Amino acid sequence: MGSSLSFVMFTQFLFLLSLLSLVSAGSFSSVEPLCHDDESFALLQFKESLIINQSTSAYSKISSWMAQSSDCCTWDGIQCDENTGHVISLDISNSSLYGSINSSSSLFQLVHLQKLNLSINNFNHSEIPVGVRRLSKLTHLDLSYSGFSGKIPSEILQLSKLVSLNLALNPLKLHKPGLRSIAEKLTNLEELILSEVDISSTVPSILANLSSLTTISLINCGLHGEFPTGIFQLPNLKSLCVHINPKLTGRVPEFNRSSPLEVLRLAGASFSGKLPDSMGNLQSLYELDVNSCNFAGPIPSSFANLTKLTYLDLSENIFSLGTLSWVGKQTKLTMLLLANISLYGDIPFSSIGNLTKLTSLVLGQNELTGPIPSWLANLTQLNTLWFSDNKLCGPIPTSISSLLSLQVLDLFSNNLSGTIEFDLIRKLNNLFHLDLSNNNLSLVIHPSTNSTFQKFKVLALGSCNLSDFPEFLRNQDQLEILVLSQNNIHGQIPKWISNLSIDTLMFLIMSGNSLTGFDQTPNPFPWRSLQFLNLLNNKLQGALPIPPPSIFSYSVSNNMLTGDISQMICELSSLSYLDVSYNNLSGFLPHCLGDLKNLSVLNLQYNNFHGSIPQIFMEGCKLGMITLSQNHFEGPLPRSLVNCTILEVLDIGNNHIIDIFPSWLGILPELRVLILRSNGIHGFIGKPDRIQRFPKLQIIDVSNNNISGKLPSEYFQIWKAMQSFDASHLTYMQANGQMKKHVSYGWLLMSYAYSMTLTNKGIMTKYLQIQDFLVAIDLSGNKFEGEIPKILGNLKALHMLNFSNNILTGFIPSSLAILTNLESLDLSQNMLVGEIPPQLVGLTFLAFLNMSHNNLTGPIPQGKQFLTFQNSSFNGNVELCGSPLSKRCSNSEDPPTPPSNFEAKQGSEFPFEFGWKVVAMGYGCGFIVGVFVGQIIITRKSGWFIKSFVIGHPTGRRVKWRRR
Repeated sequence: MGSSLSFVMFTQFLFLLSLLSLVSAGSFSSVEPLCHDDESFALLQFKESLIINQSTSAYSKISSWMAQSSDCCTWDGIQCDENTGHVISLDISNSSLYGSINSSSSLFQLVHLQKLNLSINNFNHSEIPVGVRRLSKLTHLDLSYSGFSGKIPSEILQLSKLVSLNLALNPLKLHKPGLRSIAEKLTNLEELILSEVDISSTVPSILANLSSLTTISLINCGLHGEFPTGIFQLPNLKSLCVHINPKLTGRVPEFNRSSPLEVLRLAGASFSGKLPDSMGNLQSLYELDVNSCNFAGPIPSSFANLTKLTYLDLSENIFSLGTLSWVGKQTKLTMLLLANISLYGDIPFSSIGNLTKLTSLVLGQNELTGPIPSWLANLTQLNTLWFSDNKLCGPIPTSISSLLSLQVLDLFSNNLSGTIEFDLIRKLNNLFHLDLSNNNLSLVIHPSTNSTFQKFKVLALGSCNLSDFPEFLRNQDQLEILVLSQNNIHGQIPKWISNLSIDTLMFLIMSGNSLTGFDQTPNPFPWRSLQFLNLLNNKLQGALPIPPPSIFSYSVSNNMLTGDISQMICELSSLSYLDVSYNNLSGFLPHCLGDLKNLSVLNLQYNNFHGSIPQIFMEGCKLGMITLSQNHFEGPLPRSLVNCTILEVLDIGNNHIIDIFPSWLGILPELRVLILRSNGIHGFIGKPDRIQRFPKLQIIDVSNNNISGKLPSEYFQIWKAMQSFDASHLTYMQANGQMKKHVSYGWLLMSYAYSMTLTNKGIMTKYLQIQDFLVAIDLSGNKFEGEIPKILGNLKALHMLNFSNNILTGFIPSSLAILTNLESLDLSQNMLVGEIPPQLVGLTFLAFLNMSHNNLTGPIPQGKQFLTFQNSSFNGNVELCGSPLSKRCSNSEDPPTPPSNFEAKQGSEFPFEFGWKVVAMGYGCGFIVGVFVGQIIITRKSGWFIKSFVIGHPTGRRVKWRRR
């Protein structure tokens, strides 16, 4: 017994001795515990619940998980605690996983998890399972770009230890809970990344209490209201991204030198005010993007201190006129985007010449002058050179051909001149985007039979003095945009054009040439992806060509097309803009036009269509402009027009419409322009049956009809849009289309500028664009009787007023003197009596006045604008006297200028001169295609693009670039 006990004690002694030796040798510390069986089994179960998508090229981490390998701590994407063996981190991001996860998933048995990353997979629009609350030790949760959808569960808030929360790039909704709940419950957050999540709320100021935050990313979340300035000043914040939230307002506060901010992106939000000089204190800032905000004032000179910047985008703001003097010390810049920020002057070497790391230089839509510097060739890393819409002059320097990395060269709409050899372009082997349009260049393309050309995606050669279709186009099979507008190409379009980039071509612009038709009319057109076809202002003959079903915008205005509109056009289900104006088309309108549910602009003016206007305006009508003027339509107006609840412009002038005045159109809430002149409109305008009639009307022309009764004073009282206007809002009426995704440009906003004709100063004037503030009333050529109501003086925004050729009686009301914006006043051919009110001299913008052929008496007021009017303004009033008439007043003196107290009431000088221009008859459509808006002018003789319509320019007036 004793010997046995001694043996046991001896063996225990040896065991302890061996342990001590292991510890002393360090071997004991290298022994780690194995994965727990229950966690290994749970992981394998989780693997079995998902599918590995074999069609992707990404390596799937879970493919290494095998039951034969019992230690799950060695599996890909798994990390275990070195002391306990529990799984604490699971990262199976980008593993080609497909399937769904529910709350009973074995994943939630891994209760020791601290980090979970399921990003870049496809969980098939399943909801985030509420079982996530069981992972109470989570500090990092990343479900970004993983195909989850629906509401974000409130159980997320139970993960109180979260340091990083990333749910971005999923179709998720964060409504209940909202941002406030996250800020209140997850107080340890350092990273909050919810980009593309539908939040649709304000940003709570309590978020500024989370002092540990280093990263906030709330891109395109539907945020609105004012952004709390305290968030900018969080002590540890390094990255703040709230761009693409257009209803989010706010101002940028002052910064101190201790701010660690590295990334600030506000682009596409509605921040305003000035950028503070203290931004120069952000010594760590390397990305700044405030594109398309509303910042004003000067660009701070302190920006010169931001020497760590690699990305700078200040484009599309309303900064004060300035130069590039603050640029030059940011030698680490790779992207410099300064489009449309009121830059002027030359492009100085001191500002740009030393930025040798630049890959993108975008200076479009400014006022830059001088030549394109030859030293740009020193910037050998450049892949994008975008100078469109400036005033650069001289030739294109040949040194550009040494920029061998160049992919994008955009010089649209400058004053460049001279001859350029296309062989110079061919040296740029990587070039896929070339735009030379709207300059004074002559492009010389030599025939090349045995040479190869680079494959273009964008090729814009408008206004390049081309006389033929370039032969090298035959081999272009990747074009997405082709612009050959405003050249001298004549005759038929060659048959080989039909084989051009059949699968890729989206934009085809051949306007402003002398094309007569297709050598072999493709029917239908072969381009499967074609969305924009512009053939206007040519000499096309024959039947109206029908574009492919993919078409979004089709303009063939100002040609010589004949025949009727084929029923095939009704198969174009995506069509939004249809412009066939100024042709010789005839016949009845197809009833099936009502099937075009997406149509927003219908322009058929100046053709020979006849018959009644069919009831084609169905419920859900999306039309913003209907122009049917100068045809032979007859019968009554279609009552289905009331379905077009977003209609802004209705022009059915110069037809044979027989109907009573359509007061029922007054229920259209957005109607701004109503033109029914020269028809058979009759009856009384009468009184509105309710206050809200024509609430936004600002232009009405019902001249040359048979309307009788008194002037509609009750309408004058309720036409609110004519009573005031915003002089700072110098934009144009337009139909806003949808955002279109394009490979080369990002998102493009498609728009169409509204147009009209209106009698101004006695001349029929074509308005190729309608200024937002233009207000006009033309009731001339009817049978209105009675007095001019004094209430007319309420319409203070009026620019044009025409009551001529009626049977109005009584005095000219002195209240017209209140219309201080009036530029054209025509009261001729009536039976008005009494003196001309002397107060009218105060109408200092009055450029046209006609009071002839009335029964006016007494002296003509003298001074100011009245000194510019000729005899014809007052002829036919035998009792009028004084200059400019030869008849002198009885006291042989011209009457004095009215007292100055009236002048004092007129306020300061009108802030701008309203430009009246008589435009040659013709028509043009104004396409405006994303990051820049402007006008397109068309004349019938000289071609329609004085500013060539080139779709897809980031800095052109018709293009907005969103390269995100």
